[in-house]
Amino acid sequence: MKDIRRKVRRTQTIVPFGVGGIIDLRGESFVAADIRSWPLAVEGIESPRLAKKLRVDGFRSAPVIPSGKAAFVTRVGPVYVRFPGWLFCPQCRHMQYWGKGQEIRDKSPSCKRCAGEPQLAPMRFIQVCRAGHMADIDWRRWAHSKSEEHAQRQCRVRRLRFIASPDSSGLEALLVVCVACRAGRNLLGISQKNSLRQIGQQCTGNHPWRIDANGSEPCEEPPRAVQRGASNVYFPITHSAIDIPAPVGSPQEEGIMRKVAENKLWPHYVSAVGGPGSDALAAAIAEQCDVSTEFVKSVYRREVEEVSATSQGDPGDDLSIAEWSAFSAPESVSGSKTFSVRRTGLGLDGDVPASMEELNKAISAVVVADRVREVRALEGFSRYEPHSGDDEDGEGGRFVSVDTLGRANWLPAVETYGEGVFIAVDEQRLRTWELLPDVRDRARRIERDLEASFKADRLRGKTGPSLLPRFVMLHTLAHHFIRQLSYDSGYNAASLRERVYARSHEPGRSHPPQAGVFIYTAAGDAEGTLGGLVRQGQAPYLAETLIRLLESAQWCSQDPLCADSTGRSLANLNRAACHACTLLPETCCEIDNSLLDRTLLIGDGQVPGFFGGIVRAALEESAEAVDPR
Repeated sequence: MKDIRRKVRRTQTIVPFGVGGIIDLRGESFVAADIRSWPLAVEGIESPRLAKKLRVDGFRSAPVIPSGKAAFVTRVGPVYVRFPGWLFCPQCRHMQYWGKGQEIRDKSPSCKRCAGEPQLAPMRFIQVCRAGHMADIDWRRWAHSKSEEHAQRQCRVRRLRFIASPDSSGLEALLVVCVACRAGRNLLGISQKNSLRQIGQQCTGNHPWRIDANGSEPCEEPPRAVQRGASNVYFPITHSAIDIPAPVGSPQEEGIMRKVAENKLWPHYVSAVGGPGSDALAAAIAEQCDVSTEFVKSVYRREVEEVSATSQGDPGDDLSIAEWSAFSAPESVSGSKTFSVRRTGLGLDGDVPASMEELNKAISAVVVADRVREVRALEGFSRYEPHSGDDEDGEGGRFVSVDTLGRANWLPAVETYGEGVFIAVDEQRLRTWELLPDVRDRARRIERDLEASFKADRLRGKTGPSLLPRFVMLHTLAHHFIRQLSYDSGYNAASLRERVYARSHEPGRSHPPQAGVFIYTAAGDAEGTLGGLVRQGQAPYLAETLIRLLESAQWCSQDPLCADSTGRSLANLNRAACHACTLLPETCCEIDNSLLDRTLLIGDGQVPGFFGGIVRAALEESAEAVDPR
């Protein structure tokens, strides 16, 4: 017996088949309805930090059908509505509008005219608008839009055929023809900007799952015809947070921490953090309190960063500050079942090659995460253009909430468990590199393109008020790290994700500087616990991986076009970065494959890269190995 059950994985209910997204299943096409259609019996997900940022009470996850029980379950998951409604028979080519009343449980739409009742196929084109609405194209209007005879212009019959002509190719070979009056028009030019407005078609102001409701709203946005599977049909707006438990300690540790914070040198150390004298002050406090220098720094991270983040009330900063603090001082968090991290190193002590020695100086900390928990929530979506993050009158697509009526106080989410590797670079070396005129000038040119982009407001949530050279460099490092790990660790690149910690802060704030990346697994199944990342994050594998990724970053099959680029990708937000060398699947990157530049990573003839010295040393060592003379 044919299995026609339609299944969606739990993680796919957030991305890519979350509210408003289109999914194709066995020749059928559906769109996910908003969260008002979700069943009441759903599993709650705890993530206080993310809930505070998004200003909701909590999160809920789609229920899972028990193994072997799918045939006995009526409806426990999110609702998916058939879309588009216009279907056609692949044999007789007759078109039919399939309404909700024609649906039969566990049965696909079929053609009753043809022998064998073949399954109907959905039409390829639909209409969307910048306000987030989506609907079927009025194919009757399209077929009669170029009619010359009076009878054809007055025809109101909706009996249509979708014909593929062998006399031409492309969209010109596809015609929608009226069966009654023989009027017809091919699809050539349907994707043009005003093609639907020219035939008198307006936006319906509705969503496919509200087609029978009285909730349509007036919409003045022009409808645009797009292919059903086009990338600009659906831009999900998601947020994620690593589950960072509160630091815990014994009463004795709490007493020592108070002793450190009450030391007479403590105020001077707090004001000097990030400066040249901070290490000396930390060492003096450690000697007076009989603790380690690292313990003094961990007290600062716990007592100062968290208080400043809370008092200043910046929800955009909260997530990165707490995560950076936890990764920078992994010993401050212990006993957690969802966040297990430990400090390691490159293992480059003793007599090592010059390239390894330079790498050891550039990397200040390595932390492997044996177990991390990530909560990913879907806030809404936009269509035709990505949401810019500002008000409705701004550029970009308009934000549409997962609850189109705006009454729900929760968001759909999914939690995943996995592992990861955190790498921090030396702050002093990084700051010296950022002050170089050529480096600052290159980052300034990228920032000018960022300011002119409709994505500026959304990307500022990751970069901070100003774009630092370290952000572009570390973001590029994260991409090449993922590409290299996909070869070394056995993970698929699409199952890995990045978190870049290089955010700038408003002047006058006491947040510490950030300079690191965290690469972790993003899959919600067995690929989340293979152990490959933890192994690669330990000596001697990590150092070798970093050297290999820096060497591979020098070459691109698109060079010299890629290396000499003055602006690539959407809104010219990339420089020396393309699909052949740097870009990753969309699930990997947290800022849409933007703000990338290999030049800031490894350098060129004019701009020095942060890791340029390591690359040069590695090349010299390779040359000596080939020709010892």
